[in-house]
Amino acid sequence: MKDGLRENFFTSRRRPAFVLDEEQFRRCCQLLLQRSDQLGDGWSWEAVQGSEEGYLRKTALRSVPSDWGPLHDQEGFSFHPQTLYDGSYTGTNSSSLVVQYEYHILFSCSYGAPVLYFRAFTLEGKSLALEEMWSTIHPNYRLRLQNFPLNAISQQEHPLLGQPFFFLHPCRTEEFMGLVLQAAQDQGRPVNYVLSWLSVVGPVVGLDVPLQYCTPLHSAVSLNSTKPD
Repeated sequence: MKDGLRENFFTSRRRPAFVLDEEQFRRCCQLLLQRSDQLGDGWSWEAVQGSEEGYLRKTALRSVPSDWGPLHDQEGFSFHPQTLYDGSYTGTNSSSLVVQYEYHILFSCSYGAPVLYFRAFTLEGKSLALEEMWSTIHPNYRLRLQNFPLNAISQQEHPLLGQPFFFLHPCRTEEFMGLVLQAAQDQGRPVNYVLSWLSVVGPVVGLDVPLQYCTPLHSAVSLNSTKPD
């Protein structure tokens, strides 16, 4: 790879390319995994059996405040003190619903971009339906998503697993990433497409990217244990 990561995203100075190919996607994932190992952030690369394809995976617990929506009024959900959610929202009710999330990052050949797939379960093992999922979205994001249906949360079959997952539609990824990558080019600095993209879309569904990802890597860290095949 020439000139760090920057050559991945800009094919020329006159015509910047704001899309990825699969090789570039895997390289970005490799670097993200390296940093995740350093930080203990829980990302792993999952290879699909009998295939050369794979995806990034992470699980996390989130605590959804009780005044975010009607999800808390349904039967079969348990409430716990609000101690896990680390977002900026401050609710008036101390009770919350603890939800376990599973996040996957896949590459879309159609869009030339990563796509965030996810699903969620209560601690009792009940999976959340689409209507229930909307109640776990931060109110600051919910209205914006609902006003832009093509950028909203939908449910479909996981392309690699064949199981139902939610996902954030990637139709506008090239648009907002173009701004990020153009700014990086203008400033002459390298950028990890997948990490930059994740820092934008992840918080919408409760997946925050620690600021430590922005600090330099230690050269002693090896890629061998987390390198995507």
